[in-house]
Amino acid sequence: MTASRRPVDVLVIGGGQAGLAAGYYLRRAKADFVILDAQERPGGAWQHAWPSLRLFSPAQFSSLPGRMMPIPPSGGYPSASDTVAYLADYEQRYDLPVIRPTRVRAVRRDGEHLVVETDAGAWQARIVISATGTWWRPYIPYYPGIRDFQGQQLHTADYRGAEPFQGRRVVVVGGANSAAQILAELSIVADTTWTTLRPPRLLPDEVDGRALFELATRKARAADAESIGDLGDIVAVPPVREARDRGVLKAEPMFTRITPEGVAWPDGTSLTCDAIIWCTGFRPALGHLTPLRLRNRTGIIPTQGTRAVGEPRLHLLGYGDWTGPASATLIGASRTARETVAEIVKQL
Repeated sequence: MTASRRPVDVLVIGGGQAGLAAGYYLRRAKADFVILDAQERPGGAWQHAWPSLRLFSPAQFSSLPGRMMPIPPSGGYPSASDTVAYLADYEQRYDLPVIRPTRVRAVRRDGEHLVVETDAGAWQARIVISATGTWWRPYIPYYPGIRDFQGQQLHTADYRGAEPFQGRRVVVVGGANSAAQILAELSIVADTTWTTLRPPRLLPDEVDGRALFELATRKARAADAESIGDLGDIVAVPPVREARDRGVLKAEPMFTRITPEGVAWPDGTSLTCDAIIWCTGFRPALGHLTPLRLRNRTGIIPTQGTRAVGEPRLHLLGYGDWTGPASATLIGASRTARETVAEIVKQL
C-alpha cells in the first residue's frame, strides 16, 4: 500500500438508489465503507429526469430499506422530484458516508486489493460495489440518414418537458414506459407520431411495479415462470391512462430511414417532422471497470448473483435483471442489496 491510497474494506461507486441501499445494509453490518458519488447533490439520476416523470409503483411500494417513501400530496405515483427529496432525506437519516462530487476514473487490481482511482486521489478496497446505473449511457440506434436530419434529435435523458415543442411536429421512438409518458405529455401541445418496433401494450390498470417486481423475481427463480412480456409493456400511470382515453396511444410501425426533413418507411411513405425523441433505453455505465477486462462479447460482465465471475472482489448492483430481479428499480435494488451485503460480510 502506498501512502497516497486511502484504505477501506468496502467501496461503493455511485450514490443513487442502489448505492444507498447497499450503504444501509453495510451500516447495519458495521462495515468499514465509503460511497463515492459523481453528482454534486443527492438524488442520483432522478435529479436529471424530466419533471413530469412518474414512478411505476405507489410510494409505499417504491421504498428503500428502513424508510418508507412519503406518499405524495396527490396520493398517486411519486414524481422524479419526490424521489430526489426521498433519497436526499434517506442519505441524511442514516448518516451514510457519501463523498461527492467524486468521479471514479478506473478500478484496477493490485495484489490482494482493488485500487479505485478518482479525480480526488486513489482508494484501496478489499471489496468494490459498482452501482453507477445506466442513465449516463443513453442508447440511440443507428438508422440510415440519422446524421442528415435537419431538425432536433434528443434522447430521453435530454428531455426536460413539453414546452419547447409547442406547436411542433414530433416523432417519439420507443415502445416502453418512458416513450408512453413523454408522448402523453407532448401530445397535449404538439403534433405527435409514435413509432415502435412492435405494437406497444398497456398493462391492465391494476398492474404496476409491485406485480412486475414479483413476476421478475419468480422468473429468476424458475425457468418456466410466466414472462413479464405476457402481461404487457407499459404501466398505465395516470397521465398514460389519460392519453389512452384521448386516443393518443396509437403507434405506427418503425421507420427504416431518416431524411433531412423527417422519417420514411419501406413503402415510400414519409413524414416531415421538427424533432425526433429517442426513448430507446440505456446501457450499463461500466467504463470505470475497463481495466479489469471483465466484459463478454455482448458488453455485459458475467455475474453469479451480483459478484463478477472474473473478479470475485467486485459486485455489480442495480444495472438490471442480470444483477438481480428488477434491480434497476427502487424496490428491486433494495432486495438485491441485502443479499449482496450478506455475501460481502462472508467474504470479509
